[in-house]
Amino acid sequence: MNPHKQPIRLGVLGLGRAFTLMIPTLSKDPRVALAACFDPNAGATAAFAKAFGGVAHTSAEALCADPNVEWIYVATPHQLHEEHVRLAASQGKHVLVEKPMALSLAACARMQAACEQAGTQMIVGHSHSFNAPVSHAKALIESGQWGRVCMIHAMNFTDFLYRPRRPEELDTAKGGGVVFSQAAHQVDIVRLLAGGDVSSVYARTGSWDPTRPTEGAYTAILNFRSGAFANVTYNGYGFFDSDPWMAGIGEMGWPKDVNTHRLTREKHLATKDEAAEARRKANRNFGGQDYVPDVRPSPAAFQHFGPVVVSCEHADLRLTPYGVEIHDTHGVCLEAPQRGPVPRFEVVDELWSVARDGTPPVHSGAWSAATMEVCLAILESGKKREAIILEHQVPVPPLRL
Repeated sequence: MNPHKQPIRLGVLGLGRAFTLMIPTLSKDPRVALAACFDPNAGATAAFAKAFGGVAHTSAEALCADPNVEWIYVATPHQLHEEHVRLAASQGKHVLVEKPMALSLAACARMQAACEQAGTQMIVGHSHSFNAPVSHAKALIESGQWGRVCMIHAMNFTDFLYRPRRPEELDTAKGGGVVFSQAAHQVDIVRLLAGGDVSSVYARTGSWDPTRPTEGAYTAILNFRSGAFANVTYNGYGFFDSDPWMAGIGEMGWPKDVNTHRLTREKHLATKDEAAEARRKANRNFGGQDYVPDVRPSPAAFQHFGPVVVSCEHADLRLTPYGVEIHDTHGVCLEAPQRGPVPRFEVVDELWSVARDGTPPVHSGAWSAATMEVCLAILESGKKREAIILEHQVPVPPLRL
């Protein structure tokens, strides 16, 4: 094999929920080798070494200094992203860092500066903007056949707020709530489809349960410099479920039980205290006593982030778990992008393209900092009840199809 096409030797920093969800991708895609890890939970690192044959390090510093590691997957809690990206860059390691990129624009800038100074690459994800139907819709838009994008509507109703949470995940100042964790998905999607440059944000946020003292809902109007506008709405309070509008397919691409939200609330109400809730979350993650490896093949549907409709001058494009529906004067047709061999293969597509082909990342630091500017503006507008003018936006980079 060409030495430049060897699997990417990945070191995983943080073995919590994000890594757990990425295991079916990272462990099954031959383009990735899980070379090493670190997590404060020694049981999880021991399980990693046993399952994947990688080195279980005893500190983040040791992982980032490991000469056998090329890229660091930073999957630690939101508030640690800056520290760990800068640590990886100081050791000459490229980084794939989970969304949200950071909790402030200043932190985003420091992360970008650290990577630029070290000459290392940074990809921010996985947001659902990696999903193949999003890229396919973008290609349809760029074809020009249906004219310019005029309006986008994106919405999602989930049980996010009542899934097991650590205390900081319910503290907005520490990156908790749906704006930091979920708006990054929607904002990335609509920015990719509408051109990237958001000029202003006008939003409302909802914090309606005093036992979960953070934002559980938001709705925002994003105005783009192109003249397009988008409405993004998210409700994580777990009553209505928008997935039946997605053919009954859940976010991860699998058919979803209609009782999911009710069962989530029942389990939440049966949990006694914060410590018990944190244990519930830890136990279902990789290395936990309730963790069950996902041995299923890649699902028949693509992952998604709720209904998204793009209104162009001559057609409406609806993103679905099976592709993109085109609604125009001829009727309705479905265009299905090519499927990959593993879930979230699109994330590894971009990682491979950057690491082995030298292609600039789509989800770069600059792109993702601009997404975070929008997310922060949603919070600010919700407090001030006025429009927020943005100053750090960038246009959408070329997509690889």
